[in-house]
Amino acid sequence: MHRMLARQIRQSTDESGKVDLTRLSELVSAAYEESDCDRRRTDRAIKLMIEELEQTHQRAERDLRRAREFLDSIIENVPIAVFAKDARDSRYILLNRAGEEYYGVPREEMLGKTPDEIFPDSIARVVNEQDRRVVDSGTPMFLEGHRLEVGVHGRERLVNSRKLLVRDSAGAPQYLVGVIEDVTERITNEARISHLAHHDALTDLPNRSAFNAALDERLERAQEASISFAVLSLDLDRFKEVNDVFGHPVGDMLMRAAADRLAAEADGAFVARIGGDEFMILMPDEVRREDVLALAERLVETIGKELEVDDYLPHVGLSVGIAFYPDDGVNAVTLLANADSALYRAKREGRGRVRVFESEMDQELRDRRLLQHDLRQALEQNQFLVYFQPQARVDGEVIGFEALLRWNHPTRGFVPPDQFIPLAEENGLIVEIGEWVLREACREAASWPRPLQVAVNLSPVQFQAGDLERSIHQILLETGLTPTRLEVEITEGVLIGDFTRALNLLRRLKALGVRIAMDDFGTGYSSLSYLQSFPFDKIKIDRGFISNLEATPQSAEIVRAVLSLAHALNIPVIAEGVETEAQRAFLAREACEEIQGYLIGRPDLIERYLDLVGVTVERRLYA
Repeated sequence: MHRMLARQIRQSTDESGKVDLTRLSELVSAAYEESDCDRRRTDRAIKLMIEELEQTHQRAERDLRRAREFLDSIIENVPIAVFAKDARDSRYILLNRAGEEYYGVPREEMLGKTPDEIFPDSIARVVNEQDRRVVDSGTPMFLEGHRLEVGVHGRERLVNSRKLLVRDSAGAPQYLVGVIEDVTERITNEARISHLAHHDALTDLPNRSAFNAALDERLERAQEASISFAVLSLDLDRFKEVNDVFGHPVGDMLMRAAADRLAAEADGAFVARIGGDEFMILMPDEVRREDVLALAERLVETIGKELEVDDYLPHVGLSVGIAFYPDDGVNAVTLLANADSALYRAKREGRGRVRVFESEMDQELRDRRLLQHDLRQALEQNQFLVYFQPQARVDGEVIGFEALLRWNHPTRGFVPPDQFIPLAEENGLIVEIGEWVLREACREAASWPRPLQVAVNLSPVQFQAGDLERSIHQILLETGLTPTRLEVEITEGVLIGDFTRALNLLRRLKALGVRIAMDDFGTGYSSLSYLQSFPFDKIKIDRGFISNLEATPQSAEIVRAVLSLAHALNIPVIAEGVETEAQRAFLAREACEEIQGYLIGRPDLIERYLDLVGVTVERRLYA
């Protein structure tokens, strides 16, 4: 300040050393004005700084409040129960919405209270012990899938829980923070999925996977302890027919009823459904052979009784094959294969039977599998033949032929159709084979001078697979056979699958001009109802009724009834299996129009019947 005044005096002094007071006064005033401006600037800066600090503090408080609200919102809406307690007395100080829902108690009734004031004594004691353990040790507690009696509305639940200690700045216990995740549904679903993985969904019996595991375990134990046991292979007889006729819902109910009967009668044995209408039973260790046979016979009798299902009385049977360890196999593959061989023998011998494995059965099953394999080469190597059997009016006039498939195996010779046709239907080859038969029959018939009819059997499998209408139309065009000369014979098996689809296909074939005949009439479930649904050109009486005409009065009455019904519906009838003059005479008296059988002619190559089709030997040789 003094230096500033000295500077101002020097600036106001002239050359003679005289001070100009006016000048000095101006300089001092200017200095004071400048100093006052500086003070004002400083005051403004301080004021702005204070304002900025206040705004910063307000922003920090707002951010802190937002963070607190955000955290509260997260905790409140997290889908698992969250709680906090005072570490000193386990008094609840926080509980989110999920926790409130989990306990089924308003949080106002829990906050500020200890476990003793909320839960029953036994539960409060456990909660307090767990809290003290976490506080004393400082170690978090983790519990997985444990049962908690306190749950939603007091129901017992399965939970995963976590509980940990929070300390204050001095390191003293301050809070207990925990979460409870209700995993009841998840664990229940996992258990259900695990159950379904090893059990049949329809019957709730163990499935194939479970049976194989049980068999492997049994084999291991039996090998170590040198004990024996038995395996039963079971198959429901006629189940497919019932399923197709009455529908899948009734079939499912029937399957459950049959499974219940098997499980109830099995005396604690391991019963499994391994697929379709097949079951397996694993008998206890060291069971006696006679006890196994007795159980099998009892099962056959039990299943053989009619099962009332939803006002239906579908009748099924049961066939059983049995194999014993170690006599019939020392490993799972051999044991099961031999049980299946015994089952196959039981079904082949008439069903509703029990058979124990015998060594020759293995060869029989091997032969069957080999035959199925040989079928694949039969078409390529021209092993199939078409035989023709005459069809005639009841007075003997031949009006056509039925084309019949024959297999001349290179080493086995002629294989009976009832052996190889079911195999061809099983593996699907019947579609290709059936098309070949149809083409050969139409080609042959188209060459006959006489316009006789030719009848060809169609398998239900041909209706289910491929484009049958297109195939028949193409064959008629290729061979030049007039469509009205072709008659296709079907059994009710064609209709009992997808009835609507089969019916539409039959109508399209009829529109081509092809005639439709129902074969084996009277042997199935619903032959009569099918006559209402489709205008058949002919029905064929099954040979079983004809062969018994002279032996059983019932057969004669059935034949009369069929003929009477057919006449009323104006449908021609042909009787199969006519072998005697007495049978022909009976049919003539009952006004049966047509007959087929050994009395008219046996199935043979067409060369035997050249005269009937109007071909002379010379013409045939040089055509």
